[in-house]
Amino acid sequence: MSSKLPYWMKILYGSGDWGIASIGMMRSIFYAIYLTDVVGIEPRLASLGALVGIVWDAINDPIIGVLSDRVKSKLGRRRPFLLWFAIPFGLSFVMLWSAPNWESQFALMAYVTLSFMISDTLVTLVGVPYLALTPELTQDYDERTSLTSFRTIFQLLSAMVVVVAAPMIVDVVIEGGGTQQQGFMTAGAVFGAIGALPLLLLGIFVREKYASEDPQEIPFRETMRVAWQNIPFRYAVGIYMFNWSAVDMVAIAFPFFLLYWVAQGNLLAKINLFGVDLALESAFFGVMMFACVLFVPFWLWISKRYSKAGVYIAGMAAWIVVQVLIFTIQPGQTVYLLVIAALAGIGVSAAYILPDSILPDVIEWDELRTGRRQEGIYYGIRTLIRKLTGAGVIFITLQVLGWSGYQAPPEGVTQFQQPDAALFMIRMMVSFIGAGILLGTILIAWSYPLTREKYARIQRLLAVRRGKM
Repeated sequence: MSSKLPYWMKILYGSGDWGIASIGMMRSIFYAIYLTDVVGIEPRLASLGALVGIVWDAINDPIIGVLSDRVKSKLGRRRPFLLWFAIPFGLSFVMLWSAPNWESQFALMAYVTLSFMISDTLVTLVGVPYLALTPELTQDYDERTSLTSFRTIFQLLSAMVVVVAAPMIVDVVIEGGGTQQQGFMTAGAVFGAIGALPLLLLGIFVREKYASEDPQEIPFRETMRVAWQNIPFRYAVGIYMFNWSAVDMVAIAFPFFLLYWVAQGNLLAKINLFGVDLALESAFFGVMMFACVLFVPFWLWISKRYSKAGVYIAGMAAWIVVQVLIFTIQPGQTVYLLVIAALAGIGVSAAYILPDSILPDVIEWDELRTGRRQEGIYYGIRTLIRKLTGAGVIFITLQVLGWSGYQAPPEGVTQFQQPDAALFMIRMMVSFIGAGILLGTILIAWSYPLTREKYARIQRLLAVRRGKM
């Protein structure tokens, strides 16, 4: 039986997701509106950059996953990636927000697409090996859930800091005589630097306890085929796709909803929260992320008593109710808005923690079947799905906005209203469309085959194979 991990190890490991989550959250929430309202790219044209990102994701994620499985060094399989790429990873976040002041729409699209691809590649180079460490640090069912919860706490804390601080940083730069573009670059520099440090420390101090010393190399196509034959993994893929599509739909569409529906086009709208004037989007996402963090211990506690899939279904069902209520929010109802934000945070918390706690169990099932430990390919596919859904939702959102008549506000204006058709589609995306996606997660999770009892049997069989019993 595996020993418990020390708390310092859990804290250090969890902190590694700070930078990855910072980039992911800032990109998820602000990148679409940055492209349309700051860079000034027409929404449908801007969506093409995200589409190219999807294709690039499909190429680099599984390949890097396989590469991290096959690396042979005295440092292990995962640590070299963290040591080599942590600092470039942080620097790439500045590039993501550094679009030049060009007049050509196509030249701007080419620049932001290239920046996205470079940043995405570096996220993959640190993200896949980092996530693949989870099953290599512990083999215990509940310890993996605990380890995931520490990572999720840092993930949610970083998300909360980003959504509150990023608009404030942009405002400070503007008040100092800078532009919105410079404000976003400054925010990128701050969060890129802070996020790179924990990953570098992980590369220095963490040891891979349960990694195979001489993993068997098999062709990439065969690896993908074997992964797809893992039936529990198919369910996990489905859960991940619907789960993160719903999360990203809220993240991407909500800034548009807040500015153009709730604030009625007041681009500098603020709300006083506990005596502090915050941007409307900072207040909403800050309250939601705060509720997420508060409920992580609850989901961890209840998942130790019941099946992870069953607990996940309960969390998604509660979130669906909140999604429907979002459509009832009217312009100016900021108090009601923050209540909805807190309620949404409960479901979002389950969406963050529970799918990631399922994946290591799927990997153990694969080891029982194949005799190989190939965490890298599974976490590579996991990261692919996470980023594919984000880029896909950006593409769909911007396409829908473009076709519904969305218009970028003229430079320098602080009051601008969107057409009724665009407002209606924005409201649908943050409510009923999101609720429909969440329903898909419930249908898949309902049939998920790995229960706690089945996983315990898998562990016993693996222990016999490994000569520990």
